[in-house]
Amino acid sequence: MRYTGPVCRQCRREGTKLFLKGTKCFTEKCPIERRAYAPGQHGQSTSRRRKASEYAKQLREKQKVKRIYGLSEKQFRNTFERVSVQPGIAGHNLLAALESRLDNLVYRMGFAPSRSAARQLIRHRHIEVNRGLVDIPSYAVVPGQEIRVREKSRELGLVRDAMDQSARGQAPTWLAVDRESFSGRMLERPQRPSIAIAAQEQLVVELYSK
Repeated sequence: MRYTGPVCRQCRREGTKLFLKGTKCFTEKCPIERRAYAPGQHGQSTSRRRKASEYAKQLREKQKVKRIYGLSEKQFRNTFERVSVQPGIAGHNLLAALESRLDNLVYRMGFAPSRSAARQLIRHRHIEVNRGLVDIPSYAVVPGQEIRVREKSRELGLVRDAMDQSARGQAPTWLAVDRESFSGRMLERPQRPSIAIAAQEQLVVELYSK
């Protein structure tokens, strides 16, 4: 089951900003800056507990990555099992698969302010892939495919606001974005150095490999 409560509680639980509100995380005062401890009545006492075990570290890292991309436990586990049989480094393959999801690309291209907002756009049939409607957020995009906002959806306030905010930043090097046509392409499969998340993916691999 996907978490539907206040997203800032997830950041506090992981002890770091997960940027679940997208661009708002850069402009709003984050609760983790005021209360740098886990939520709940015992949150302030966690810092006084004994050193975390290796399993606890692996679990927390898995939870962090899962929450960044907004996946349920089942979706995350299925993604790992799918990429674990692929050649290469399992952790890098996992992040590449998560980055190649349609909802993540809509967010990375600046058409939505967050991944959760991107999922909403996709489910409401505002996004096209190679000029065909796709309403599945987990759709795996491959290099060369074009992603665009439907012509009649380009005046949506959510899309306009997101693009105004994203204009201040830069899309990843493995993406090409044309703001004039509300479209973009995945140029190549993302490599670990170009995936901008602070994660120790090897801990996730170790957790699932037990």
